[in-house]
Amino acid sequence: MGADRAAPGPACQKAGSGAFRDYELDPAFYDEIFEEDGEPRQASRRLNAALGATPPEELTKLQAGVARRFLHEGITFTVLGKREVTEQIIPIDCVPRLIGAAEWEHIERGLRQRLHALNLFIRDVYHEARCIRAGVVPPDLVFGCPQYRMEMRGLKVPHDVYVAVCGTDIVRTHEGFAVLEDNLRVPSGVSYMLACRAAMKGAFPALYREHGVREVSGYARRLYATLASLGLGSGEPRVALLTPGRYNSAYYEHAFLAGEMGVELVEGRDLVVRDAVLYARTAAGLRRIDVLYRRVDDDYLDPVSFRSDSVLGAAGIFQVYRAGNLVLANAPGTGVADDKSLYAYVPRIIRWFLDEEPILANVDTRLCREPEGLSYTLDHLHEVVVKEVGGSGGYGMLIGPHASASERAEFADRIRANPANYISQPVLALSRAGCFVDGRLEPRHVDLRPFVLQGRDEQHVLPGGLCRVALRQGSLVVNSSQGGGCKDLWVLRA
Repeated sequence: MGADRAAPGPACQKAGSGAFRDYELDPAFYDEIFEEDGEPRQASRRLNAALGATPPEELTKLQAGVARRFLHEGITFTVLGKREVTEQIIPIDCVPRLIGAAEWEHIERGLRQRLHALNLFIRDVYHEARCIRAGVVPPDLVFGCPQYRMEMRGLKVPHDVYVAVCGTDIVRTHEGFAVLEDNLRVPSGVSYMLACRAAMKGAFPALYREHGVREVSGYARRLYATLASLGLGSGEPRVALLTPGRYNSAYYEHAFLAGEMGVELVEGRDLVVRDAVLYARTAAGLRRIDVLYRRVDDDYLDPVSFRSDSVLGAAGIFQVYRAGNLVLANAPGTGVADDKSLYAYVPRIIRWFLDEEPILANVDTRLCREPEGLSYTLDHLHEVVVKEVGGSGGYGMLIGPHASASERAEFADRIRANPANYISQPVLALSRAGCFVDGRLEPRHVDLRPFVLQGRDEQHVLPGGLCRVALRQGSLVVNSSQGGGCKDLWVLRA
């Protein structure tokens, strides 16, 4: 996500008054609330006035209230330590981030374009591979990707929808919005977004109404409609959500979404295959499953077709899928398109498949699999961020400017040993939004994960998203596993 700590700009200045009296503007970073001259941005004027006039002790009560709601509802995430795994409550900040209608329209068009192109790309690489023959993407980048599934070659995916649920990470700098990465396999975080919204509507009911915020509460209904639209029969399909179980870091979300959609929440041990049909064991007996929203990685989905030691899926699921008696969302093998090396080629993929210019930019990315990218990365290891191509959650990366010489040397050896496993990117000047920290309003770095649904005939972009925030002062790492938190995103109607 960038360097662990952001270097301050040359001339910080104070902005605002009241609760904002200690709020520092740094010209190195785009501020979501204030213009560079200290005047509130148009979308944030009402929020700035309301918070500026609110006594700090009242904001302290509001912050405690939203945090307490997360605690009581058990909204947690899993932290992987060196010696143990711990559950922690996700920190929530009580100050919303605002995005105006025109800005959101730009983001929405870019997300629709991107997902459309990626679905076409995934279908192509598992069938005709025209884009590979045309030189759009190097063949070894696709066929050598750990997420490429030979089992999917030539398989007809219902309605050609490989990615039904997508979570794309977006950042803003002074240059505008850019995509940091695409999450196409089992994107998570939407339940945290919905929890943030519920907490904030309770904390600021009048302010919420005055802003004309677009609603996100219908996500579960939209998700169910999307999944149901992918069904193969003429009647209402039977949908279930497959979870790895209660020890998975996103189990709260799995249980929440299944409950909100009114579908079965199942584990691998609950499933059985008979006569090329998938069933769930229930108190009322076996219940056929037509659409499986799986929150289990490919490797663990079916011990017959993938990892033989998996106990998270069920034997025979993939055979049912191949027989055309089951829809899997998302389809196996979609990870070939969210590999961090493939990310660098998405603008070319958009141009080739859609004959359009990308609406949302990519972050400049060097591929260590290429001699030039490897040389540049090793020569500039002290000033770039290096990531594993299949890494996530802030793990498996080097933040060059804040690593020690010995850490950089050790990481350089890893890169040389397996160059194809790494990419490098510049340290990004992520935008900053106001947060209530230690009794006062201060800027913190943020990113955004909007969610896009692709059904049989239509797309839906949720008018909001998971806004992650680096709560440690100066930090650019927003991942909850690395000390980050979340805040509500208000997309304005006008």
